[in-house]
Amino acid sequence: MGKRLLIVSTLDSSQPFGAFTRPFYLGQYLTKYFDVFQLGLDCSSVKYAPSVSIGTRSLKSYIQAIEKCIDEFCPDIVYAQETLPGLAALVSLKLRKHSSSSLVLDFHTFSPYEYWMRLFSVANPFKEFAQCIKTYIAQGILIFSGSPIIAAGESIPKLISQWYGKTPQQIYSIGNGVTEDLLNTEIFPDKDPYQTLKPAKIVVIIAPKTFQFPTNDMSVSMAIEVAKSIEIHPEKVHFVVIGRDSSDISEPIPSNISFLGFLPKREDFVAHLKYADIALLPFSKQAVAGGARNKALDYFASRKLVVSTPEGLRGLEEFRHLEHLLVTGYSSEEVAKTVLDAASNIDKYQSLVDTAYTLITEKYSWNARAQNIAEILMKISAF
Repeated sequence: MGKRLLIVSTLDSSQPFGAFTRPFYLGQYLTKYFDVFQLGLDCSSVKYAPSVSIGTRSLKSYIQAIEKCIDEFCPDIVYAQETLPGLAALVSLKLRKHSSSSLVLDFHTFSPYEYWMRLFSVANPFKEFAQCIKTYIAQGILIFSGSPIIAAGESIPKLISQWYGKTPQQIYSIGNGVTEDLLNTEIFPDKDPYQTLKPAKIVVIIAPKTFQFPTNDMSVSMAIEVAKSIEIHPEKVHFVVIGRDSSDISEPIPSNISFLGFLPKREDFVAHLKYADIALLPFSKQAVAGGARNKALDYFASRKLVVSTPEGLRGLEEFRHLEHLLVTGYSSEEVAKTVLDAASNIDKYQSLVDTAYTLITEKYSWNARAQNIAEILMKISAF
C-alpha cells in the first residue's frame, strides 16, 4: 500500500446521512489509493478500514485521539473534514512538532453564512448569532492557517472571499457523489411500497430529524404548506416524507401527505426512491440547505423528476432549470403549482430526468469523486 491517510470527521453511524455521507463514502473509495484510517464520532459502520470512535464532540477528545493516531499510525496526510475536526487536527499537528504529516481541510459547508441566513427565522436568534460568531472565528483560523482546502461546492470559495477578504491559494471544489445502489436500482425487488396510494403521483421528500440544524424542519413545514395548497387533488398527488414520523409534527397534517419515519434498511430506502415519481426539495432561502446536495444527487441518480427551490440546489450549480429539473420560486404556492404541473405532465419532462442521470453517471459517483480527491491529496503530499 502507498501513503497513509488519516481521515478525521464527525462521521456518526447512528445517523447514516448528512455529515456521515461524505467521509464514509470518500473513505471507502480512497482505500484504492491510500492506507486509510478513519476517526469519527461513531465509526461502527466503517468495515473497509481500521477506525476509532471518539463518541463526543469535545475538542479535547478529538485532539487526544488524533495525537494518538499520529504517534501510532504515522499518517502522511491528515484529511480533516468540517470545522471541529479541522481545528483538532491543526492543534494536534502543532503539538506534534516533529510530525511530517500534511494537513488538508475539507469544508462541507460554510457555517457562518448558514447561521447568519437562519438568524431571523429560528426560535432563538441569540443562540444562532453566537454560533455564527463562533464558527466565523473557527473557520477563519483554519482558512488563515494556510492549509489546502477541499470544498464541497463552488459557492464555498466565493463565500470565503466575501466574508474574509481572502481567497486561499490552494482551494479545490470537489462536490459530493452518489452510491452505486442508487445508480443500479434494478438489483432490488420489484415491490412497489406505494401501491395503496396509486393512481396519485408520489412526491417524495427526504427530511431526517437532526438535532443540530433546523434545515430539514423548515423543508417539512414548506412541504406541508404545499400539500395543503393542492389537497383538493388527492387523485393527482400524494406527498411522502422519509425520515420522520407524524408524531414529530405539531401542526395539522393534510390528508395528502404521509410520514414514513426513518427507514433503517438501505434496500427499503432505495425502493422508496425507486418507485416515487417526483422528488421535492422545498427549502426556503433561510434554510440554507447545505445538506440538500446529498438529497438532490440521490434523486437525480434514482431517475426522478426533481422539483426544487433555488436553495435546494446550492452547491450544485451545474444542474439547471428546464435542462435537468424544474426550479420554482420560494413561495409554497409556486412550489405547489409546479408540482401539480409536473404530476400532470410527467412524460413531458422525461428528457430532464435523462439529462440529469447522464450527468450524474459521468461525474458524480463517489468513485469518481474519490479519484479527484486522491489526485489532489497526492499532489499536496508530494511537496
